[in-house]
Parts: sequence; structure tokens; C-alpha cells
Amino acid sequence: MSKPTALVEPRRSADIGFHAGELAVQQLAGTREEAARLSPMLDPAQLRGGIVAFLADRTFAAMTARDADGRLWTSPLSGPPGFLEAVTPATLAIHARLPDGDPLHRLPAGQQAGLVVVEFAARRRVRVNGTLTAADDGTLAIKVEQAYGNCPQYIHQRVLAQDNLDRSGGGEVRRDAVLSPADAALIRGADTFFLGTTNPERGSDTSHRGGAPGFVRVDGDRLWWPDYPGNNLFNSFGNLAVDPEASLLFLDFDSGHTLQLSGTAAVDFAAAGRPGDDGHTGRRAVFTLQRLVAGRLLSSRQIADSPYPRNPALTD
Repeated sequence: MSKPTALVEPRRSADIGFHAGELAVQQLAGTREEAARLSPMLDPAQLRGGIVAFLADRTFAAMTARDADGRLWTSPLSGPPGFLEAVTPATLAIHARLPDGDPLHRLPAGQQAGLVVVEFAARRRVRVNGTLTAADDGTLAIKVEQAYGNCPQYIHQRVLAQDNLDRSGGGEVRRDAVLSPADAALIRGADTFFLGTTNPERGSDTSHRGGAPGFVRVDGDRLWWPDYPGNNLFNSFGNLAVDPEASLLFLDFDSGHTLQLSGTAAVDFAAAGRPGDDGHTGRRAVFTLQRLVAGRLLSSRQIADSPYPRNPALTD
């Protein structure tokens, strides 16, 4: 497979509404009208009302940003209720320290970052995107530019409890450019992962992906997964249409093991009727690995879980 390429050339887009990549994917998917009705969700937003209370009570998030070398990664963040604090309507403070082994440890400020905050038990999620204005030891600060909720589809219900992770190092990590058999097994057994993408004008974004265990397929140094019916916004796929950089985060919620992948991804629109078109959309995403970090960096553990009841059945 050749290196993924952009569907559209990056260009300056408006500060509100959909960018060129999202519009291109919506056009290909035939969902422009449905997406247009939801476009106000993407307008510049502030942290007010119910979203403030939602953030204050959460204990888990995943963040996408760049390391000191400019490589895109997605990392887990967790802490007790209150570790996500809306300091002002335009500022989100994250009171958590990324462990030494995490690729985003000591990440530089002054960059775009994307956060998805999930309440697994209630199947609720909120995306917060903006500029990382501070990255001091123990606290990250994001100047919020977008904040909006997503639908509850495909979220596997689980209850997490905090674990005593050694935050100074987070245990040993392995840095590599190829998947080990254990890495492949973790991916094939996953019912949840997080996808990080980026856009040259809008910045980084993190999204949740869920399905039945096995919905992410492993093929050498490439992974692929089917696209399921969703809200038709195509925020992640729209970013990939402009910039193929991508990062993936897989988690074993029982053991705390983490697998962070960095590479490129492309959307295949010719998957209709092929094995693995579980969502019957004719679309799938194909990710090519460049770098990985494997460790035990999740500082919470699953104490109860219940599968999402309407995951599409695997078709291969």
C-alpha cells in the first residue's frame, strides 16, 4: 500500500463551521445536508453550564498533541474528580502529570491539543480542542476554542477506579517501530481505542472509537477498522483528508497496559461489500505504523464493565 495522501490540499478556512477536509469527506459520503444541521456544534465555544459540571466529575480523558520532536501522539490522562477544572469559561486546567515513559511527557506548550473526556458508565463524551498554553509539572492548561458533546454510540460501559501508578516513571516502557505479538493481541482484543488527528488550520483532535473485540484488524505494520454510522460530521476523517498524520491509543483497562502508536492514516471509500465492512458504510480507515510506545501508563483500573449492546457484528 502506498503512503496515504490528502484528499484535498490544506487551505485557510473560516474560524467557524466545517473545514475543507470535513466538507470533502461529507460530500463523498453523501451526508452534507445531515452534517449542516449540526454545524453550530463546531462554532467557537466556552466552558459554561452543564459542561463545567461534567468535566469536574470526570476521571478519564485522552489527549492528542505533539512531542518535542513534533510527532503526534495520543496519551491517557486520569485522576480524581476535579482533575479537569474549568478555571474560566475559556481555560481548562488539567491537574495531571504525564509519567516519564509517556511520549508526551514534557510536551511543549504553545501548540494545539485535542481532548476527549469520557464517562464510560453513563456513555457520555465531550471533545475539547484548543491551544496548550502551559505545560508545567503537574498542570496543563488549554485555551478552549471548541467544546461539544458527541453521541453515546459504541461506548463500552465500564467503571474505573484510581490505581497507584508510580508517576515518576510509570514503569518500564518499550519504544519500537514494529508490533510485537503482545501488541497485536492487545489490539485484536480491544473494544475501545482513541484516534488522534490534526489539521493545519484547526489543530489537533481526539475521538473515541468502539466496537466488538476484533473490530480493529492487524495486518503487519498496518491496522484497519471499519467506519460505523455516526453523526456524519467526519471531524477525524476530515482531518485525515488534509493531513494523514495520526495517532492511536489502545488500553487494557484491567491491567493498565497501554499501547500508543504514531504514524499515518487514510480513509478507504471502496470497502463496500468487502470482508470487514461491519458497519455497511463502505468506508474503512487504514493506519500505517511508524513509532510506538508500549507500557503500563494508565493510572486507573476497570472494576466493572458491560459491552455496548448494538455493536455491528464482525463480517470476516
